[in-house]
Amino acid sequence: MNDEYRADVAAILNESIPAEQFAFVSQSECSRNEQHTAAPPRSYARDVLARFATDRGSVAAGIIISLLILYALIAPFVSPYTVSDKDGYYAFATPKNRLLGSGGFWDGTYKTTVNEQTYDYYCNIPGAIQKLYGTEERTVAGRTRTWYTVRIDSYAKVGWVKMLLTHAEYRAARAWEAETGTQLFYPLIDQSKITNPAYEDDQNAWFLTDERGVALRDSHDAVTAIFLRDETSADGYAYTALRMNGQQQEARVLYTVWYRYVHGHDAHFLFGADGSGYDIFTRLAFGARLSFVLSICVAAVNLILGTVIGALEGYYGGTFDLVMERIKDILYDVPFVVCMTLFQIYCAQKAGPIVSMFFAFVFFGWISTSSTVRAQMYRFKGQEYVLAARTLGARDSRLIFKHILPNAIGFIITTSVLTIPGIIFSEANLTYLGIVNLQTDTMTSIGTMLNNGQLTLAEHPHAVFFPAAFISLLLICFNEFGNGLRDAFNPQLRGASA
Repeated sequence: MNDEYRADVAAILNESIPAEQFAFVSQSECSRNEQHTAAPPRSYARDVLARFATDRGSVAAGIIISLLILYALIAPFVSPYTVSDKDGYYAFATPKNRLLGSGGFWDGTYKTTVNEQTYDYYCNIPGAIQKLYGTEERTVAGRTRTWYTVRIDSYAKVGWVKMLLTHAEYRAARAWEAETGTQLFYPLIDQSKITNPAYEDDQNAWFLTDERGVALRDSHDAVTAIFLRDETSADGYAYTALRMNGQQQEARVLYTVWYRYVHGHDAHFLFGADGSGYDIFTRLAFGARLSFVLSICVAAVNLILGTVIGALEGYYGGTFDLVMERIKDILYDVPFVVCMTLFQIYCAQKAGPIVSMFFAFVFFGWISTSSTVRAQMYRFKGQEYVLAARTLGARDSRLIFKHILPNAIGFIITTSVLTIPGIIFSEANLTYLGIVNLQTDTMTSIGTMLNNGQLTLAEHPHAVFFPAAFISLLLICFNEFGNGLRDAFNPQLRGASA
């Protein structure tokens, strides 16, 4: 019998091959070969992940997005400042990283050119001038002046500040000064004004009263302030003021030391400070939180609404499909900016600007998702496996959610992911243009930060650089990440790059 089979096989393949060269393989050998050649089974999700991992650009974009999200979540907890901390003296302070020291990069300093008067002023402030690069002579209107190119510490240049303190606050500060050995208070008035009782300044005169202090009188010989000598001061002759209209003492302090006394650490803004003295590092994290939460919530709601409406349109068609398509055509023709403005005018006062912006995004956002789902329903509802399931008695809901939508899940997820950067960009545009106002002490947005820093871009570029870099990097990575998901979920590409 075996010889007959060999002869038949040889005749079928090639009559020139001898039948003796053919041999039967046992069943055990066939099973062993199948085990070596058969690929291990994997689920649809693992198949998608395997295909996505082959796209290095999309993987890198996903890692960067994860880092940006971690920054938005963790930064407020590790920052020494809160979103509402504001210090007007440090407005537009340059970025400072204490780990880098004072090497001229990211150390809170900046290079500039100042005239002689400004240079002399900064020379009297401890630590204000970090380095002198050189001088040059400039002639303007026939007068020659010396200009100095220097590196200025944006934190130390604040210099001395006068403050009104209660007696308790003043004594507590004096105790800290004595405990740490750091000079906090400085002479409030020029000593030359005390030694010369006839010295006049802006129609006011200093009159030496006795060894306890001096009095300030105006041109009508009315006492406006009394300056008492403080024997406990570090220098032995600092003067504090006792104003005539209240029990408050006026003191002159070096603000860098005063900041250390109040906060327990020196001022250092990692991304710098904006025009109001807010910490950009912390405020940007809160603005990123707002963008992420808003975009993800809007994308989720649009995914649910768009999927349900698009599935009903594509599966049933007819009148419902015709009516919904005309409604979408009308909504497409309504300018988004006009609709957002109306929501802000009539809804923001009651529901708040964020809630009204959320409803405005949802009002238009479901349209693109529904169109995608509708097209996929028309594509798959006529397939043989759907007709077979309907013949076996499957209900419409089972056909839609069990047989058709799973085959379109790739397009739906890709569309939803790609709507997230669009929402973030739209929110930044609206707040940048001032249509939506999110600027408060406890809330901000990336667009608001860009709007606040645009007028001082030439003098203080860091106020715009960090928010602009964040949103640019986020949008680029989201688009690349979405493209990778689209390729991974596309069934036509499955297995092409195994």
